[in-house]
Amino acid sequence: MEAVRRLMDLRHRGRAEDLPAVLAEAAPLLDAETAVVLLVDYGQLALHPLRGTSVDAAVARAVEGTRAGRAFTTAEHQWDDDGGLLWLPLLHGSERLGVLEFRLKAYPSEAARHDLEVIAALIAELIASRRFYGDAVEHTRRRLPMQLAAEIIWNQLPPLTFSVDGTMVAAVLEPCYEVGGDAFDYAANGDVLHVALFDTVGHGISASALTTLTLNTYRNARRSGLSLPDTCRSIDKWIRAQYPGLFVTALLAELEMSTGRYRRISAGHPAELFLRDGRALPSLPTPNMLPLGLGHMLRRRPQVVEVQLEPGDALVLYTDGITEARDASGALFGVERLGEFLLDTLRSGAPAPETMRRLIQTIVSYEEGELRDDATAAMLQWRRHLT
Repeated sequence: MEAVRRLMDLRHRGRAEDLPAVLAEAAPLLDAETAVVLLVDYGQLALHPLRGTSVDAAVARAVEGTRAGRAFTTAEHQWDDDGGLLWLPLLHGSERLGVLEFRLKAYPSEAARHDLEVIAALIAELIASRRFYGDAVEHTRRRLPMQLAAEIIWNQLPPLTFSVDGTMVAAVLEPCYEVGGDAFDYAANGDVLHVALFDTVGHGISASALTTLTLNTYRNARRSGLSLPDTCRSIDKWIRAQYPGLFVTALLAELEMSTGRYRRISAGHPAELFLRDGRALPSLPTPNMLPLGLGHMLRRRPQVVEVQLEPGDALVLYTDGITEARDASGALFGVERLGEFLLDTLRSGAPAPETMRRLIQTIVSYEEGELRDDATAAMLQWRRHLT
């Protein structure tokens, strides 16, 4: 309880960078020699000590091929008997922040491990609540300088992962330090989960400005209670007024979480991949309207496509930076390869956030580390909530 009290004091007076010192002092109270917070970087390649950690304890761990990385990717504890190290996932809701590393004299009893898991949950909450009062978390997560366009976009986005009542959304963006034209958003209001994916024409700071307008117009329309067609018309109007001649492709969707009823509009955007029982189903009709900003060229009202999901179904929204990635020979990654990759990864038992992480690493590798375009994807999984 003394360890909890010391950590809880940070809720009111501490910064994120104060956490390592308090945690180090509290470690003996938890029968641990050391306790270190490791946060995942923007590329989700490695876990790094939170800024403020003692140099002696500052050891980064790769995500691939390490027990610390496995704790992050599986959200399950991992133990290294040789080193006496225990890694616990740091989860804020379903958002994966990193891991908490303890050095112990022996593997803890079930009750002791449960206590450590409570500490990990508390630390995740502290990081999430204190991260905006300083830059320690950002300094830890950034391994390269971030371009201004990417800074603007990341500051607009919700967490990469969200789950409620058996429904999950998991998203990824690359190049994470340079992205400017892609974005996603979601919100759960009552029984409805709203999800949107945007791909803005252009690159850099001008694209990020248009993306910012699009995201916030979408949120304004959603919070005003507009229907999907009227939301599209609102965004279309504002883009045309502020950026005449430019456009944004988009998928705007709503999911009734109690029933699995999925409704969406494609504004010049590629159709989702529709996955069920280990196979890809036929794509939903697309597009339903012209890209946002060009809608005035057609007078008809945007049409909504509806489909009934079954428990376990997954929909993967993506921008063309995913499917149009090219290897050294110029071969496209393509929709078929994307579908095969997703099905194989899901069959392996990987959860949605890890599937998305592996996808973006595969795309980066496919283009030999240099993406030609922003690449964004979001997976929506539905399972009926049983009350």
